[in-house]
Amino acid sequence: QVQLVESGGGLVQAGGSLRLSCAASGRTFSIYVMGWFRQAPGKEREFVARIRWSGGSTYYADSVKGRFTISRDNAKTTVYLQMNSLKPEDTAVYYCGAGEVGKGYDYWGQGTQVTVSS
Repeated sequence: QVQLVESGGGLVQAGGSLRLSCAASGRTFSIYVMGWFRQAPGKEREFVARIRWSGGSTYYADSVKGRFTISRDNAKTTVYLQMNSLKPEDTAVYYCGAGEVGKGYDYWGQGTQVTVSS
């Protein structure tokens, strides 16, 4: 099992920045990929960004490309999401997910609220 704990959400004005953190514990050696997803009220959960644990390759949703940056700290088994130039439409609960090789995102954090005011 892998446990994920997110932190760093909050209220920010449009154009501002926030950094989310996701700390992994447990069977972290089995992690192949970690990602960030978000869910706005009344909408389905959507993909935001992901990073491969080995090699560090990244991939972003078009809606956040150029504004958000995902990174990892192997020593701390932590993934970060630096969010710049935030927009009101970025308002959502942000979830951290982790997956093993050949599997989907099987592990999820509890979520952290991000609210961007206009």
